[in-house]
Amino acid sequence: MDDIVLKLAVIGAAGIAAQWCAWRLQLPAIVLLLAAGFIAGPATGFLNPATDFGDIYRPMVSIAVAIILFEGGLTLKFKEIRETSTAVRRIVMYAGPLTWAMAALAAHYIGGLSWPTAIVLGAILVVTGPTVIMPLLRQAQLDARPASLLRWEAIVNDPIGALFAVVAFEAILVSIGLHQIDNLVMLVIVGFTVSLGGGWLAAKAVVWSFIRGHVPEYLKAPVLLAAVILVYALTNMVLEEAGLLTVTVMGVVMANSRIASLTDMRRFKETITILLVSGVFIILTASLSIADIKSLDWSAALFVATLLFIIRPVAIMIATIRSGATIQERILTSWIAPRGVVAVAVSGLFGTLLADVGVEDAGRMVAFTFAVVVTTIVLHGFTLAPLAAFLKLKKTSQPGILIVGGSRWSTALAAKLNEAEVPVMLADQNWNHLAEARLANIPVYFGEVLSESAHHAIDPKRFSTLIAAGDNDAYNALVCTDFGPELGRDRVFQIGRIDDKARQALSFTLGGRSLTKEPVTFLDLREKLLKGWTFQLTRLTDEFGWEAYQAARTEGAMVLLWIKPSGSLVFASTTKNSPSANVRILSFALPRDGSKAEAASKTARKAEVTAAAKTSSDEGNNRS
Repeated sequence: MDDIVLKLAVIGAAGIAAQWCAWRLQLPAIVLLLAAGFIAGPATGFLNPATDFGDIYRPMVSIAVAIILFEGGLTLKFKEIRETSTAVRRIVMYAGPLTWAMAALAAHYIGGLSWPTAIVLGAILVVTGPTVIMPLLRQAQLDARPASLLRWEAIVNDPIGALFAVVAFEAILVSIGLHQIDNLVMLVIVGFTVSLGGGWLAAKAVVWSFIRGHVPEYLKAPVLLAAVILVYALTNMVLEEAGLLTVTVMGVVMANSRIASLTDMRRFKETITILLVSGVFIILTASLSIADIKSLDWSAALFVATLLFIIRPVAIMIATIRSGATIQERILTSWIAPRGVVAVAVSGLFGTLLADVGVEDAGRMVAFTFAVVVTTIVLHGFTLAPLAAFLKLKKTSQPGILIVGGSRWSTALAAKLNEAEVPVMLADQNWNHLAEARLANIPVYFGEVLSESAHHAIDPKRFSTLIAAGDNDAYNALVCTDFGPELGRDRVFQIGRIDDKARQALSFTLGGRSLTKEPVTFLDLREKLLKGWTFQLTRLTDEFGWEAYQAARTEGAMVLLWIKPSGSLVFASTTKNSPSANVRILSFALPRDGSKAEAASKTARKAEVTAAAKTSSDEGNNRS
């Protein structure tokens, strides 16, 4: 018992350590997870999942895969697929069967596998693996369209590929006389009907119970998790592995419903999924034996090469003809198709089942699948970002700053950031607050940044930082709290609190970090701007360093951030380190020349009066 607990602890620790190292070193996490599993299993013999966990090994992996696919379905919103829906539909409908047929032929004639094993293996390799694609997309920073195309294909194809394998296995049983053809047809029809209908009904039932208040808030995430496992198990009783399609459909339906607490549940499920993906990859890699590895020869290598360089590109290019996808997107999709957890788990299941009915080389299917998984993860993991950059499908500019709250102060800040070539966008739901920014050719978003429309219109990956600079302290805190989990709590800032008294102050768990070292309110910043304060950009050099800059700046000057030569931003309120040479310091200060300050003050006051008059005129026209 203690030995099993120790091994589970090692799996968990190794999985999270691999994820952290991947984040720190900017490497594909799946590659490190595979390495950890290989070290724990075939290399050292420390972990042998089938022996260590016994009868619960395969059900444990199956439930983990179901939860992973459900969480993937929760990320699929129909609004995100409008531009690529035709391409996704054709890839699922046409590329899947084409891949199945060509992979089966290659496995038999090139890999030397028997027809039963080759046909089932071809079906399994239809899947492309959200457990691999999602971490890769997180690091590759692709444009929205190709990222949506790869994500939808991976999540939808996983259960489809598993069901193809079921159909192939049942067809083999029919061919050797163990099942009747009419039973196969009925089983497939009933299985698909139950999968699609069961997933839709389960999602609608959960949504109804949540919206009507039949489930308390603290139980929603546990109830949802239990419902996913139950639905998966019940559907599998009708048709093996059909539960994967059921939970995927359930996730997609819930993702497109209107549940107020869906964001919190999605974050909870994402946390669980990271743990499960880490653990399952290590366990499945550790289950590979030295004998399986030695069974791979030149024919297996040639089969993998054929799959990657011929079968996948041909299938995608044919399926996406006149689909609306650009040639660059089609090339990227034809290359990027890493396999993951589902392929390994399903191959292990059907390898055992085929061996039970007398297929002699069924065990080689697991080794072939692992060869494809390892090869695709390594090759695609390290080539996705460079290929996307070559095809101009990757965001080339460094992440910028999203400023929420239009005002003269925030417009001046955005203008100075624009001058420094830092990508910036100013957002406000008041059209007049964006007038000056539009005249200055500053990108703006007119609307509520917390709305679902803004989530699709404003790609968060374009921005590494958010600054809430409105005149409402509570709204600033709400914006920072909402964007914090996505951007990182250390990358959301707001201008100072209006009142720090205990009765008026917001909870420390709400809001973002202070933009300035000493909190300054919206009214203070507005007043300073009217007095002639301006944003200043100063470059430090070896001769004019940080100490010289401090001695030269005016009294009360606020250092907001500095820009490194690489384009990365460091906010002064978050660090005690001093900037080095060759950085540019952005500050808000009173110019040293008093006459210029006075002139700037008069100009600012005149513009303020003009803007106020225009606002009053617009409001009068609206009332008329």
